[in-house]
Amino acid sequence: MASRILGMGDVLTLIEKAQEAVTEQQAKEMQKKMLENTFTLEDYLVQFESMKKMGGAQAILAMMPGMGNKVNADDIDENRIERTKAIILSMTKKERVEPAIINASRKKRIASGSGTSVQEINQLLKQFEQTKQLMKQFKSGKRRLPF
Repeated sequence: MASRILGMGDVLTLIEKAQEAVTEQQAKEMQKKMLENTFTLEDYLVQFESMKKMGGAQAILAMMPGMGNKVNADDIDENRIERTKAIILSMTKKERVEPAIINASRKKRIASGSGTSVQEINQLLKQFEQTKQLMKQFKSGKRRLPF
């Protein structure tokens, strides 16, 4: 309790929740995909589901050391996460595995199916590519994990 007050987070609870949400096998598979740069939108969706099982982004950040005081509930839009999941679920299996095939007409179909806009589809695809690039940088050793 004292560490929470001091802004040190609740790392033990975070670890326990992570162990409940993700099996060791799933974690190893995800690590392998990240190292081999074969991370897909399907995997992205799995990450969102795992985060939800752990209590959502707000709860996770509150348990991280130094983040409890800095994160405001207004800063995290859980609805945006749900919209992102709806976008991914509106894609075909092939589109989730190969996002490069998503052209303008596919974006319109996905937007219609997810109740979002083409701009949100573009934003998700850009965010996903940035995530993949970041993973590639960690793999090549150009960046180090912050912990």
